[in-house]
Amino acid sequence: MEANSSIPLNGSEVVLYDSTTSRVLWILSVVVLSITFVLGVLGNGLVIWVAGFRMARTVTTMCYLNLALGDFSFMATLPLHIISMLMRGKWLFGLFLCKFVHIIVHINLFVSVFLITLIAMDRCICVLHPVWAQNHRTVSLARKVIVGAWILALLLTLPNFLFLTTVRDARGDEHCVTNFESWVANPEERLKVSNTVNTAVGIISFIIGFSMPMSFIAICYGLMAAQICRIGFVNSSRPLHVLTAVAVSFFVCWFPFQLIILLGNIWNKETPNSIHILLNPASTLASFNSCLNPILYVFLGQEFRKKLIHSLSASLERALREDSVLSNGKGNNLSSCPADSEL
Repeated sequence: MEANSSIPLNGSEVVLYDSTTSRVLWILSVVVLSITFVLGVLGNGLVIWVAGFRMARTVTTMCYLNLALGDFSFMATLPLHIISMLMRGKWLFGLFLCKFVHIIVHINLFVSVFLITLIAMDRCICVLHPVWAQNHRTVSLARKVIVGAWILALLLTLPNFLFLTTVRDARGDEHCVTNFESWVANPEERLKVSNTVNTAVGIISFIIGFSMPMSFIAICYGLMAAQICRIGFVNSSRPLHVLTAVAVSFFVCWFPFQLIILLGNIWNKETPNSIHILLNPASTLASFNSCLNPILYVFLGQEFRKKLIHSLSASLERALREDSVLSNGKGNNLSSCPADSEL
């Protein structure tokens, strides 16, 4: 993620590289992003291949497929961000890619959290209301909800489409930033509009793109944990451990970035240097979540090591496959959901 896309420059391109600490964090961010790109392309590409071409369309596989598509599209933009970071924040790719790349980034941000929330709610409904889930949990309904999530994510990226542009600094270097010059001519009014829009976008993004979905996820996992413990679903606590890992990893990866962006957009010109210094590491951590998803949703499945030895694609297919009981309507109540004993 490009640091300057949300926080105005205001000399930040100097702050980011003017100390030993900032240089170390900058180098570390570039290295981690490069690793994230390789792992993310391979992991999400494999999920897309298995869930999209080797498996029947089910609610679970559709969620995983769209999550992988969003993460894969974001991974495809990472080389441009890495190059921009290596060039000290300069943007070398023109206006179109400035808008397009950052729109992809923000769409993935919202789609990922919406789909993770949807998966949590789907599992929660299966556990708490298995009869209703068996009768009404259809692929058609899931497809409509997923399309709605993509549309909502697209609408939430409209400010980036409208206000992102390329500008040149005093040294003649081009940057991809939010700019209101073409919308408001008066400098004083432009500053007011910039402060208002950045603050509003930061607050809305934090609420809709993080705090509300995270709250839903926590509630769903809490309800599932209580139900699993009450009825003794499994002898081990593996499912609860994996569900907790999913929620905690998402929170750990995204909370620092969301908080820094929120504070940066609220403070605007008064943004402390520490915010600018921490922005690249925080965005790198958030990006790393996109390559973690295949691991969290697939590789932590039960007996994964044994399945991995036999076939990596076979392990993905088995981990993503829904319980066959769902198709024949037999089994106990919790069997009407995906085979989440593997998750």
